Amino acid sequence: MKNKSALESFKQKCRDSNLRITPQRIAIFQELVNDYSHPCADDVYRKIVKKNPNISFDTVNRTLLLFANQGMIKFAESYGKTKRFDPDVESHHHLCCIRCGRIIDFYNKEYDEIKIPNSIKNKYTVFGKRVVIEGLCDKCKTKNKVKGNSYGTE
Repeated sequence: MKNKSALESFKQKCRDSNLRITPQRIAIFQELVNDYSHPCADDVYRKIVKKNPNISFDTVNRTLLLFANQGMIKFAESYGKTKRFDPDVESHHHLCCIRCGRIIDFYNKEYDEIKIPNSIKNKYTVFGKRVVIEGLCDKCKTKNKVKGNSYGTE
């Protein structure tokens, strides 16, 4: 695990939420917190089942949804049909590659301080804000230059 304090923090959040701390939940959290690719439930399952062959996809999926609903992890923007998960609950933003779907974290204080318009604040309940930039990641940008295509679509 990248950060041992992340596991302790996770356990404390479980206690605060009255969630049992089970070996399956710990394994799922550890797999997610070590994977900053913003994986979907299937990605987490495929990795975790190698070490825990008795765990089901349903357990992994329900546990990830539970963690997200408890604020222990977040949902990441996804342009596909599958939900993707983000273990970093601290303020940060994303660059989403329009070609490969990769999501890259970045940090920017100015974006953290963007004011929410009154038309939104007065009408909705806002729980957070995150800037999402669409573009080409470094790998797709390099491939794009080779192909001579300026927008990332074929």
